[in-house]
Amino acid sequence: MPAISPAKPLNIVMAASEAVPYAKTGGLADVAGALPVELAKLGHRVTLVLPGYQGLWLGHQFRQISKRFSISIGGKPVEASLEEERVSVAGACYPLRVLAVRCDSFFDRPGLYQDRNGDYPDNLDRFVLFSRAIIEAVDILGARPDEVVDILHLHDWQTALCSVYLNAMAQARRRGHLKTLLTIHNIGYQGIFPGAQFSRTGLDPSVFTPNALEFYGSVNCLKGGIIFSDGVSTVSETYAKEIMTAEFGCGLEGVLASRPDAVQGITNGIDSIVWNPETDPNLPAHYGVGDLSGKRVCKQAVQRELGLPNRDVPLLAVIGRLTPQKGFDLFLEVISELAALDIQIAVLGTGDQQLEQEFLLAKSRYPNQVGVAIGFSEGLAHRIEAGADMLVMPSRYEPCGLSQLYSLRYGTVPIVRRTGGLADTVVPFKPITAQAGVATGFHFIDPSHEALLTTLLLAIQVYREREQWGRLIQTGMNTDVSWARATKQYVRLYEMLLKENKERRTSGY
Repeated sequence: MPAISPAKPLNIVMAASEAVPYAKTGGLADVAGALPVELAKLGHRVTLVLPGYQGLWLGHQFRQISKRFSISIGGKPVEASLEEERVSVAGACYPLRVLAVRCDSFFDRPGLYQDRNGDYPDNLDRFVLFSRAIIEAVDILGARPDEVVDILHLHDWQTALCSVYLNAMAQARRRGHLKTLLTIHNIGYQGIFPGAQFSRTGLDPSVFTPNALEFYGSVNCLKGGIIFSDGVSTVSETYAKEIMTAEFGCGLEGVLASRPDAVQGITNGIDSIVWNPETDPNLPAHYGVGDLSGKRVCKQAVQRELGLPNRDVPLLAVIGRLTPQKGFDLFLEVISELAALDIQIAVLGTGDQQLEQEFLLAKSRYPNQVGVAIGFSEGLAHRIEAGADMLVMPSRYEPCGLSQLYSLRYGTVPIVRRTGGLADTVVPFKPITAQAGVATGFHFIDPSHEALLTTLLLAIQVYREREQWGRLIQTGMNTDVSWARATKQYVRLYEMLLKENKERRTSGY
């Protein structure tokens, strides 16, 4: 595919605490890894900035591009440097630049944010340094007049302080027209630290107020980013509305409601090359929307891998973090009722130890119907997505969700609670949507095991009507779940932020 050359390529710096293929703990990494590539394909100059975690250097060709610089944290100097790898992107005008902030005393650790004892106690120091190093990177990248950075796109609380620092610095330091966009992936994670640690940020005490970083006596990094960023986005349209409410806002609904016009919802996409049942190297057989025979082979392979009998019955999948937020406790409450039916269940995940043990107990009680793999395997996740008939996502809240998008791509019908991105990406089966040929899955509303069970029973009933089920699969697989639409929406948002800045300068404000 030839490169797309926009009228004026934007110079975009994207900063995140994780991104595939460099470091990952969750969906943030998938987004931060895919979006820069898609922006580069549209012809923009893109640089991704990451912490230099342990293992990040393996298999990659980084070279140091900056002298070591020193940042004072808590009155003590901490040294860091920037190292760069350039990645060729097919169809892009410019290579993707990946910058790693090298500071081994902060980032050369087994975990990204925690170890077996919990969160690292110096996480505020670590991400203060990372945020200030991001600004160093913006200055280095924008040193040439023709490479001035237009957009600094920040992700989650770990980078949110960048907007606070930029606001506190002289306008010249901001390279003129630089605009900041903060994307919230999960408002439940805010980067909250004891108020006594505020001085470690190096910010003036005037910023530690209820109108800025102070949050019930604590430092709240995400709050500061929401207040001081030029724009705020989140990862689905419904979630953008939900976080304005007390039920979903996690205490920041008032802060968000104070600038409602600045908050945009842009639904995530997925990497349609990595997640492609026609070419996926993790699968024992390939298939496509025109020939699903390979999906049956994948189902048999999953049954073998999880120790389930090879039977042609509905196979329900549960994949993800085993936590109450994901609603998997609701699913456990209906397993005995499901076991009374002629179905099978495939579980892959890790998380809450009690939930892990309860799933293992269900496996021991129903060995011919429940297969469980505790832990996480990327390959097995692909195989279950391909082999299952249905994916169950009973989340109490879900900013966007990616598993349901993988399922649509793989012809696995999603059964989801109507919240956040799940509501935006799955068209529920109803007489009107079924007749119109637009249904792609099933919704339930109440976060209760009764509502979940009712919807599961409906899905199993429809499954037995093979022609109807086939239409669900076909519609889902023909749905565009790639990054194409979302990437263009981000570009429009960038351009809108830059236009607002230009209009303010022209009007004299």
